[in-house]
Amino acid sequence: MNLPAALKDAALGALVALGLFAPLVGLRTDVAPGGGLFLRTRWADVAILCGLVFAGRLALVLWTGRRGLRPSTAPGPWTARLQQAGRFFAPAMLAAALVLPAIPGIGRYELDLGILVLTYVMLGWGLNIVVGLAGLLDLGYVAFYAVGAYAYALLAQHFGLSFWIGLPLAGILAAFAGILLGFPVLRLRGDYLAIVTLAFGEIIRVLLINWASLTGGPNGIGGIPRPSFFGLPFSMAGGEGTFAGFFGLEPSPVHRVIFLYYLILGLALLTNWVTIRLRRQPLGRAWEALREDEIACRALGINVTTTKLSAFALGAMFGGFAGAFFATRQAFISPESFTFIESAIILAIVVLGGLGSQVGVAVAALVMIGGFELFRDLEEWRMLVFGGAMVVIMVLRPRGLVGTRTPSIALRERRAIGGDLVGEGRG
Repeated sequence: MNLPAALKDAALGALVALGLFAPLVGLRTDVAPGGGLFLRTRWADVAILCGLVFAGRLALVLWTGRRGLRPSTAPGPWTARLQQAGRFFAPAMLAAALVLPAIPGIGRYELDLGILVLTYVMLGWGLNIVVGLAGLLDLGYVAFYAVGAYAYALLAQHFGLSFWIGLPLAGILAAFAGILLGFPVLRLRGDYLAIVTLAFGEIIRVLLINWASLTGGPNGIGGIPRPSFFGLPFSMAGGEGTFAGFFGLEPSPVHRVIFLYYLILGLALLTNWVTIRLRRQPLGRAWEALREDEIACRALGINVTTTKLSAFALGAMFGGFAGAFFATRQAFISPESFTFIESAIILAIVVLGGLGSQVGVAVAALVMIGGFELFRDLEEWRMLVFGGAMVVIMVLRPRGLVGTRTPSIALRERRAIGGDLVGEGRG
């Protein structure tokens, strides 16, 4: 594209930005000293934003135009080096996660942020089974998160079950909810499937609000029991029957936080291990085949019903595990914690990380959840920065941060059979 055409395209983009930012950013109501409301204008901020859109659109158009004129798209030496370095990226992330509480300077805030990031990593890996591997667009994944949280809270309060017994039961109940969702949507796909799953998530939220006799309604459920370390509670009073007293430590609230950090890290690694193992099994290959072409799956004799239900059930089970951990960590849950925005964030993590990529989901959760905290001081501007970063990622990396992954089946060697060369498959 030549320069005049690029300038025209950038000007149109700035004009669209002006139409959006003028009412959203340029006009704002504020409280007057006397108590009334008045309209405050911020046209300078609108001009800066439109200028940024113009410059960004112009740079993007010129960059894509030059990229299209390249005679060859073969990867260069730097791409090969990055791919080789990527093999050590996942072990490095795991090592950093394991030693994070022991790093000097890491306090309560950093550990709480790490717990939050790992919770979304686990949720992203659970949804990755449904969306990334099976190709089933689910906009109501937060419903399984809520089912797991409320299931553990109710079991702990009414039946006195400990966390280690309530955790698998919460996952089983969430998996049952996934099967209930899977049956009505067996014949749906694409946008229709997304709308039905979105409705399911809203149904669960409304049910939690209105069934006050069981769920507490809008007031939620409080006083949820905390997990213990093999029967040793984390108490500030100390004593022989507590964690600090048994190990001869000074009682500190950080002990419980570190325990919760390693607990969610273990649950996330369990989710990752199960997903990788299943991906290499016939069930995982059936998920990937379903994602590519459902009609071809039926032609090959794959039971599409079982394949879809297993994806919904397993993804929901890990969401239920995360919900149970969320309940025991917060000791209080309410329907406000399970809104549609949570499903949108989890789906954005999966899509931006790369569909089917375990490492990509972890990186996306770290960037979106951890990076989002860095802009907390920007108040209303952080949402704008967050949205702009997502647009940049999707433009530069349309297949996600990690768009490629190791295939489930690879050709290990080639053998001559009947005069033709064929490959020997390896799962």
